[in-house]
Amino acid sequence: MNPHFFLLGGSLSQERLAWIGECLKFYFVRLNPEDLLHHTKSHEGVFTFLLTGDALYSLHEPDTARIWEIILGLPSVRIICDRHELALRGISVEGLKMKHPDQILNYNRLGVGGQASFWNDVARIARQHEQPVPSTIGYLQLDSPYMHRSSLSALKCLTAALEAHASVEFYAYLDGVHCGHHGQNPTEFDNIGSGLEEISEKAAKRGLLCQMIACSRCAAARGYNTWDDGQGQIVSTCTIKPFRIRNLNEMIDRFAKNHIILGENVASIQMKKDGQTSSFPLEEPGRSPPVTVLITTTPYGTERAFGGVSFAIACAAQGIPTQVIFIEDGVYALAGSHTQETDARLFNLQEVIDAVAGSRNLELFAFQPSLHQRALAKNAKMNAVLDIGMAELGQLLFYPPRGLQSGHRRLIIF
Repeated sequence: MNPHFFLLGGSLSQERLAWIGECLKFYFVRLNPEDLLHHTKSHEGVFTFLLTGDALYSLHEPDTARIWEIILGLPSVRIICDRHELALRGISVEGLKMKHPDQILNYNRLGVGGQASFWNDVARIARQHEQPVPSTIGYLQLDSPYMHRSSLSALKCLTAALEAHASVEFYAYLDGVHCGHHGQNPTEFDNIGSGLEEISEKAAKRGLLCQMIACSRCAAARGYNTWDDGQGQIVSTCTIKPFRIRNLNEMIDRFAKNHIILGENVASIQMKKDGQTSSFPLEEPGRSPPVTVLITTTPYGTERAFGGVSFAIACAAQGIPTQVIFIEDGVYALAGSHTQETDARLFNLQEVIDAVAGSRNLELFAFQPSLHQRALAKNAKMNAVLDIGMAELGQLLFYPPRGLQSGHRRLIIF
C-alpha cells in the first residue's frame, strides 16, 4: 500500500500538529474504522512523517510531544527523523522512541556512495508512489538561500532523487528565485548555485532530465533581468546556466503532471478512486493531482500569503482542481474589512479573494477552529469563502473529487 506522507522541515507549532492529528483520527474513524478495532501494524506505515530541520524540535517540546504521543497511538503511523539534523540541534528522541520503538526511526538509509542520508528515505518513499520507478521528482523552493537552510535540503533531496534514477525538477517561487543567482560565494555555507549546477551536470551524465524553472513575476520583482534573443528564447543575464525564468504558467504545467513534488512543508495524500467522493466536487476533475494550498501566515507581513493565493489561482486556471484553506494565522486574511489608501501599491488580499471567488476549479475555505482560537470572525461579505470545521477538513483532504483519475493529492503549506 502506498503510504500518505508528510515532509515537514519548518517549525511545527502545537496548533498545526493538533489539526494534523485530528485529520488522522478522521481518516481512521471515518474511512478505516477496522484498523482502530484491530490496531493493525504496518512495517511501512499508513502515515509516514518525514521530519527534518526545525520540525524536529516538536518531538522534544512538551506541548507538541504530547500530541505526537496521541498520533503515535493510532494504527500504522511512523516518524522518520533526519539523523544529521537531530545531531546538529542536540535533540534526543530516545524518550519517545522507548515508548514507540517500532515507530520512531532515527537512523537513515544508505545511499549509493555508502553515506546515510535522510533524503535517501525521502526518495524511497517518493518511489512508492509511481511504479516501478518514478520518472520525475520535483521540489518547490519558496525561501532564499543562506538565510534559510531549506535551500540545502532542496540540494540534498534532488541529489537523492538522481540516485533513485529519477529525473529532477526545481521550481523557484517567491524568494526561492535567489537560489539561481550567479556568482554566489558563501564562506560558511554550501554554495547553493554551484550545487544546482552540479545537479544539472549529474543528471545529464546519467541520461536523466533536469529542469529548473523560476517564476518571472517573482524574479522581476527582485531585479532579475531577462532579454529576448530574437528567436523567441528568453535569456537571463544574472542566473546560473540551468535556470530558466518563465511565466508562472510554465511552472504550473509541471504541477499538472502526476509526479511527486516535494518541498519544505508538503504532504502527499493517497486517495481511493473507488471510495467515497467529496461533497465538494469540482466541475471537471481529471488526471492532474488536486492541489490543496494552506495559507498559514498573516496577509501582509510577508509575501507568503499573497504568493500562496496567486499560486492557487494559477493552478486553477491551468485546469488543476485547487482548494485554498485559510488556517492558523492565515485566517487574518478573512477577518475585518481591509482598507488602504487609494494610491497605495500594496495589494489588498481581500480584494484578490473577492476577484477570484467563483472561478472554475477553485474553492476557498475558512477553518473555523483557527478563527475561534484567535477570537476572530470572518468578514460577512466574504461569503464565497466557505466555513469548515475539523470534519470538513478531513473530508477535503481524504475524499477525492468526483471523477478523479490521479491517485494522490498535493498539500502545500504556505
